[in-house]
Amino acid sequence: MAYVIGVDCGTSGTKTVLFDEMGTVVASKTIEYPMYQPKNGYAEQEPADWANAMVNTIKAVMAQSGVKKDDVKGIGISGQMHGLVMLDKDNNVIRPSIIWCDQRTADQVAWMNENVGEKKLIEITANPALTGWTAAKILWVRDNEPENFEKVAHILLPKDYLRFVLTHEYATEVSDASGMQLLDVPNRKWSDELLSAFGIEKSWLGKVHESCEVTGGLTKEMAEELGLNEGTIVVGGAGDNAAAAIGTGVCEDGKAFTTIGTSGVVFAHTSNISIDPKGRVHTCCAAVPGSWHVMGVTQGAGLSLKWFRDNFCNAEKETARGMGVDEYYLMDKAAEAVPVGANRLLYLPYLMGERTPHLDPNARGVFFGLSAMHQKRDMLRAVMEGVSYSLRDCVEVFREMDINVSDMMACGGGGSSPLWRSMLADLYNCPVKTASSKEGPALGVALLSMVGAGIYSSVPEACKAVVKTDKIQEPDAAKVPEYEKYYQLYREIYPALKAEFAKLSRL
Repeated sequence: MAYVIGVDCGTSGTKTVLFDEMGTVVASKTIEYPMYQPKNGYAEQEPADWANAMVNTIKAVMAQSGVKKDDVKGIGISGQMHGLVMLDKDNNVIRPSIIWCDQRTADQVAWMNENVGEKKLIEITANPALTGWTAAKILWVRDNEPENFEKVAHILLPKDYLRFVLTHEYATEVSDASGMQLLDVPNRKWSDELLSAFGIEKSWLGKVHESCEVTGGLTKEMAEELGLNEGTIVVGGAGDNAAAAIGTGVCEDGKAFTTIGTSGVVFAHTSNISIDPKGRVHTCCAAVPGSWHVMGVTQGAGLSLKWFRDNFCNAEKETARGMGVDEYYLMDKAAEAVPVGANRLLYLPYLMGERTPHLDPNARGVFFGLSAMHQKRDMLRAVMEGVSYSLRDCVEVFREMDINVSDMMACGGGGSSPLWRSMLADLYNCPVKTASSKEGPALGVALLSMVGAGIYSSVPEACKAVVKTDKIQEPDAAKVPEYEKYYQLYREIYPALKAEFAKLSRL
């Protein structure tokens, strides 16, 4: 039996999983680390924390499993996207990594739009200039820490720094590089035009690979420390959402997944590049060679339900403790007792502004239609439906781009709710499934490493062999037209309030 290792470098911790070639979990270990916020809106982490967590989790899964090192055929790494790691000529980390959720770069984004142009940026990088993405962070260091900028010899993403630790190779791959705003996304290579405009040397950037390509092998020193063979292959890997797509089998046209975590993501595979000229959704290179994905984001998905729970559901929390069940289970049961449309109550889930489709940081949450007849359970159902309407908004943008979805997977905490899955199935009007494995990104990059090691001949073949469906929620033919009426009304509420949201932000 062959084995592979999947490493997932997240924001709260790094999880490493040892899989056999059929995707069965043999051993798993997570090590957490801090995030630092030196100022309001800043977010940083120490790359050494990621490296230590990776090394120690790999050692732990090898020790737990008793698997022989000769049977470990490859390593794949997934990671939080957009983080900036700068190395000097001696490969020392110059400053802490500015990570994905850092928001200090508004001035640099404005500079990018002025000096390159919004339309040109979308044409080349398939996305508008964004504060969280890597290019703006590089420019921030240039503008605010010139002494650090002068030392730069290499620029890497978080998972690519971990690759460097393992292999001493400076490399990246297309899915994660798509989120730097330096990649020519249609042509899957660095953009000379943008590098020149931003004053960034191409020699600072790693070689761009496809996600399942071999990028290097373990160095002798690292192999000895990890208890693995020198030269054990490390493949390109993928950014976290692209890796999760492979881990849930989203690797062909028509396939997509919805994640309901703190934010919500709808992610669809496409073999033809499609770019939204309005910049409402992200288009990036997929982890399947020669393919792309589109991704819509709703900022306040699971966050909306958590907000409601924390402020209004103390009784459910106490009852759940007494029953030994999760409070979300009881909240689901209460919402189930309410009909479609929450007795004519709608909710806009814009607690943190909104990304897709409105691109409006001033948007805020709204209960629309609240009356004296409504109870807590109506509001609870309205929150879940409002998040579902917002996720449907993402799918509508895909349809405008000629990307049609007929096969939807559900992931994240919200994906475990049967009620939420039924809402999504009825609003998307297609089956919504869950995967048997809950390992997501770690499994995705493990599958990429299996392809790199020759265990499977292609990414779709690996997915077909390994990814299995657990539950299938079919749409309810009677509820589909009911939801459609409420969804069409939901779509009219934000435009009617847009100007008022802006006024509110100025008060």
